[in-house]
Amino acid sequence: MIARGGTVFVVAPAVLMGLLLVTALAVSSNVFALLTLPFGILFLVFLIFFRDPARHIGNGVVSPADGRIMEADRDTGHISIYMGLRDVHVNRAPWSGIVVVRRRRAGGYAVASSTAAAGNHSVDWQIGTLLGEIQLRQIAGMLARRIVPYVDEGARIKKGQKIGLIRFGSRVELLLPPTARIVVAVGDRVRAGETTVAEVEHGFAQEDTPG
Repeated sequence: MIARGGTVFVVAPAVLMGLLLVTALAVSSNVFALLTLPFGILFLVFLIFFRDPARHIGNGVVSPADGRIMEADRDTGHISIYMGLRDVHVNRAPWSGIVVVRRRRAGGYAVASSTAAAGNHSVDWQIGTLLGEIQLRQIAGMLARRIVPYVDEGARIKKGQKIGLIRFGSRVELLLPPTARIVVAVGDRVRAGETTVAEVEHGFAQEDTPG
């Protein structure tokens, strides 16, 4: 399945490759046939990058992104995840709740794995849940030029639901309330919707959205 917001990147090189191939056959030209190769490579690269595989939703608070844990502070509840070019770039809700705020913030395009990425273009989310407020930030990287949100303010979302896409290398920050206990560590690989990044107390185990 192709991620919403990535279809044009997959279809465009496929169409151009097809047109060049038809032209090559029509005029019996090896030049046009060779020109199909770079578009074929682009098609495969974008097909892999914009893939959107089904996920089995995990227990507890789940990772909002595929990638590698850059920071996991149990005292502050802060988690930082770096998404490389080979990772799936569809982001998912870490817990069920209501989108209280969804705000786009202008900024630069520093390398996503650097500290300077804190000032990059981003989309900030505040999600009201029975655990307390969860803050999530989608941060564009050096190559990323677009963050595509899938849900609006006021929407009720379920744990593991797709909430947006960041095109190309990027980063996701998560700030959890004290009711969630972080269980991942720096260097861990995580998968959006599947990997448990924090456990919750038994009394908070239900995932219903607040009224």
